[in-house]
Amino acid sequence: CTRCAEDLLFNVCPNCGGGFTPRPIRPAHHWKGGNYLGEYPARIDQKLRPVDRAAHARLIEAIGGLPPEQR
Repeated sequence: CTRCAEDLLFNVCPNCGGGFTPRPIRPAHHWKGGNYLGEYPARIDQKLRPVDRAAHARLIEAIGGLPPEQR
């Protein structure tokens, strides 16, 4: 959620180190390459992905001062 991305993760993705953005909207129609909701429907289940807070603090210390587009 937005609150976690900003207040707990400080806009640093624990998986790749990039920044968070709103989720892209996948088209409902097959325009190109099969990448549409009919082929890949939206999921309703949530996945819990715990973050190692100590490791994330080290990542933030190393790259947190850089804007996401420069990481």
